[in-house]
Amino acid sequence: MKFFIDTANLDQIKEAQALGILDGVTTNPSLMAKEGITGHDNILKHYVAICEAVEGDVSAEVISVDFEGMVREGEALAELHPQIVVKIPMIKEGVKALKYFSQKGIKTNCTLIFSAGQALLAAKAGATYVSPFIGRLDDVSTDGLNLIQEIRHIYDNYAFQTEILAASVRHTMHIIDCAKIGADVMTGPLSAITGLLNHPLTDIGLAKFLEDHKKGN
Repeated sequence: MKFFIDTANLDQIKEAQALGILDGVTTNPSLMAKEGITGHDNILKHYVAICEAVEGDVSAEVISVDFEGMVREGEALAELHPQIVVKIPMIKEGVKALKYFSQKGIKTNCTLIFSAGQALLAAKAGATYVSPFIGRLDDVSTDGLNLIQEIRHIYDNYAFQTEILAASVRHTMHIIDCAKIGADVMTGPLSAITGLLNHPLTDIGLAKFLEDHKKGN
């Protein structure tokens, strides 16, 4: 399973990269705004800074909702850095854009996936990644993990190469459950990733080892 971090915060990205387990980054206009990054040029510069801080794919989202606008924005984003993946919304015009970019050899991430049917269309159009938002489904009393299972089953049936990128991951058990059911990638906050480090028995065991070592000296 690939680990992506979902943020625009460079310090958190670098911390995750330093762990040695980071495979990429996802971000969006909301996350950019959260870090106080506004203005077209500043956002583009920040995408480049993220690419330079990590190895692996960096999803950069288009703002346009029409085909021509998505193509124009997506091509500009792809030219910024070889690691950029163009993030496209799951709408009719977005499916057209996915096909266009696929034929051009430009990587894409189809975002805001909430059904297996949407994921099927995205894969048919040649998306590199699809991003089902499991946390947001959980928020409305719908089983987000079941959606991952449905997509995995469909993709395996037809050998689609599109990778399932579990998005809107909220906590460590989301990560574990997604790994169990075969999500190719997870993206979430640094806290969810580092939370996998923690177990009380590890803390107790380490404290005991250090205590015994101290006694022996």
